[in-house]
Amino acid sequence: MTSPSERQAHVVGLGLIGASVARALASVGWTVTGSDRDPDIVERAKALSIVTDSYPAPGTTLVVIATPAGTVADLARQVLDRLDDPEAIVTDVAGVKSAIVATVDDARFIGGHPMAGSEQRGLAASRDDLFRGCTWVLTPTAATEPGHYSRLHGYLRELGANVVAVTAADHDRLVALASHVPHLLAGALMNEASLAAEQDAVLLQLAAGGFRDMTRIAAGDPSIWPDVLFENRDAITQTLTSLEERLANIRTALLDGRREEVATKLAMASVARRQLPGRALSADRLAYLRVAVSDRPGELAAVTVAASDMGVNIFDIEIAHGIEGVSGTLLLAVDAEHASRFTDTLVAMGFSVTLER
Repeated sequence: MTSPSERQAHVVGLGLIGASVARALASVGWTVTGSDRDPDIVERAKALSIVTDSYPAPGTTLVVIATPAGTVADLARQVLDRLDDPEAIVTDVAGVKSAIVATVDDARFIGGHPMAGSEQRGLAASRDDLFRGCTWVLTPTAATEPGHYSRLHGYLRELGANVVAVTAADHDRLVALASHVPHLLAGALMNEASLAAEQDAVLLQLAAGGFRDMTRIAAGDPSIWPDVLFENRDAITQTLTSLEERLANIRTALLDGRREEVATKLAMASVARRQLPGRALSADRLAYLRVAVSDRPGELAAVTVAASDMGVNIFDIEIAHGIEGVSGTLLLAVDAEHASRFTDTLVAMGFSVTLER
């Protein structure tokens, strides 16, 4: 692993997320270069010291592709073809993963998606703290080399992100409900209000906190969404169908005067909203697991995806390789509250696990 003073990264695409990645990496000691299809954006990024140059520096070990989802796979393959270093890591930040992960067949590529953003747009809105406390999803596969995953996990933790691992298919299914459909709903509500305001101009002056909270994300950059929405349209349309049924039930309950049913639905939603996970626990409330793994493909992915399925946050992960090179140990730092349950699950999956508190 390179020392902090030797760490060289390159970011492809210097919009809000890409420039924020560049700023965040630089804030923890990386030297960052960056490119963009718009040369003026690159020049502004250099003038603001967000990147040092437009070309990757010799010894670049991390490349982050922050372009629209439809362009990621081709760019990733191009970057991987040019990288000679077998230890280099290439990742992306696109909001849809299945098509990209299936297309980029290289152990050095690990799909990623930070669940962070802003209604503000572009380079000027970028921040070095955008990812602090956010969930950053990684989608390891059976081909993912454990050392690469461990290093990328560590890099993202340095940026303040909470890293979770899921399969690419699960990512797309879950993010349809958590991110894509909410954006469509915010846009639909905002467009409905805007149309109504043509007849009643006072409407938008009456828009209170709830309306503004629900429609805030509609102000985000619309140019990044078509690629994501069409790439993930199967999961999105399934979610929309379920939501349409739920709304239809509420409409019928209102028409039929079923006050208690409506009140119950609102109460359930209130409880669920208050139970949304907060920020990760502090580092002094950690437990440590030593998980023996073989060199069989998919061992790392099985462990990390199991953690995400159980809601167990992995704060840190290291790989200790066996002397013979055919086995090793995953060293995991996890929430102490869930450590025993996670240990039991891994043992049931066939892993040998030692829990240290």
